Amino acid sequence: MMIYPAIHYTMGGLWVDYNLMTTIPGLYAAGEANFSDHGANRLGASALMQGLADGYFVLPYTIGDYLTGLGFEKTTTDLPEFKQAEVEVKERISRLLHVKGNRTVNEFHKLLGKIIWEHCGMTRNAKGLQKAKEEIKMLREDYWKNVKVIGTNEELNMTLEKALRVADFFELGELMVMDALQRNESCGGHFREEYQTPEGEAKRDDTNYTYVAAWEYQGENNEALLNKEPLVFENVKLTQRSYK
Repeated sequence: MMIYPAIHYTMGGLWVDYNLMTTIPGLYAAGEANFSDHGANRLGASALMQGLADGYFVLPYTIGDYLTGLGFEKTTTDLPEFKQAEVEVKERISRLLHVKGNRTVNEFHKLLGKIIWEHCGMTRNAKGLQKAKEEIKMLREDYWKNVKVIGTNEELNMTLEKALRVADFFELGELMVMDALQRNESCGGHFREEYQTPEGEAKRDDTNYTYVAAWEYQGENNEALLNKEPLVFENVKLTQRSYK
């Protein structure tokens, strides 16, 4: 087996306890999202092993054990937030079923994936990201005009289910591109071609980008609002990763 560092091997993983729970109670990280078994380096086939081990042998016991100790209060659906969400979902379903276009959901899904792969993949640059932002916007507009969703809402409709997911993927893809455009550095799985050392190593900017970014939805066709939560390192010194 050939072993070499791929892009996700540079990102370490979330800390978890022996039950695979993170420092947030009830939030579990399984497989390659954590580094409980193979460490933060991730070189070799251990990533696949961890995905299988976590899924088959650990989580079926640990999550169930956690949930049984919680106890759940009965909730009501009479809240105005629930009713609003229900109305919005029904409107979106109705809108998709009434487009009756001539392009399949799968076609749009593949086109969106191609845009992300080419311009917001393992390496990206400002020119490509700006192009991706414009292309996603145009493709999303075309989606709501020309997508073809067969079947009805009163049956098990896998095409409708995927159509709803792809509609969400447009928003997610656009958000990924916006975040990548805003972050003028190379760090982890985010490698901007404009920000690298003369030897091709990732060039971080810890002075301006040591924070967690949370984008806040501002409504359809409106730019999301960037909220920043500073990251404070008390016991760990930030250093540049190098494979030399």
